[in-house]
Amino acid sequence: MPDFSTVTELAGDDVSQEQVERICHRYYWAGEYCADKDVLEVACGSGQGLGYLSRIANSLAAGDYDAKILSIAKSHYGDRFELKQFDAQDMPYAENSKDVIIIFEALYYIPSAAKFVAECKRILRPGGKVLIANANKDLYDFNPSPYTYEYHGVVELERLFAEHGFKAECFGHLPIGEVSLRQKVLRPVKKLAVALGLIPKTAEGKKFLKRLVFGGLVKMPAEVTAGMYPYEEPLRLAPGVPDKDHKVIYCAATLMQK
Repeated sequence: MPDFSTVTELAGDDVSQEQVERICHRYYWAGEYCADKDVLEVACGSGQGLGYLSRIANSLAAGDYDAKILSIAKSHYGDRFELKQFDAQDMPYAENSKDVIIIFEALYYIPSAAKFVAECKRILRPGGKVLIANANKDLYDFNPSPYTYEYHGVVELERLFAEHGFKAECFGHLPIGEVSLRQKVLRPVKKLAVALGLIPKTAEGKKFLKRLVFGGLVKMPAEVTAGMYPYEEPLRLAPGVPDKDHKVIYCAATLMQK
């Protein structure tokens, strides 16, 4: 089994300010869909967003494939809500039992994304939603993570969900045009490093590069809270067109038929 702790942003890790902003933003965005809903987070990692979601949702359940990572969430949250170890392709939840299913920065680690979406269709009630955040594979300097199977951009997400009776809407976050001058200057260097296989594969190995690109690092919080960062709505993206302007792609897929 891959050691996902080496590629996952865990509570307490040294990360860039942008990484903290990204994790806060994705949960603030998800929160707009979760008010008074029965919510499930898949691949929750060390659970940074669970406390925030639990204060919004009617009910919250969550889990992860990696028991070592999940133990961090369990240690922080105790018995505040249900946390289980499970495979996203075979989830231990009843049919028609959830309104929202969340999977952030993890769809590409699942061997069969189609099996995951089929499970979401089984578990969701009619009109339920799957919320996704993905690193944008369509950027010219994109660097794939180890242990991944398939990345999905706007076009692939729309196709994947349409095949299972969902209607997908995609959004972009973190416009490339608004990143720091240092990041802009280093993008061609990153592209060359990716092509030559010089980018470190683990989170630990990437710390030096983060300091080079972003400057000083901070600790990843154990729990996202409201107001940690200002929130702006992500940009709705044109359907059927690969996005090359944002670091992060969000997708809200609505179940249209069972």
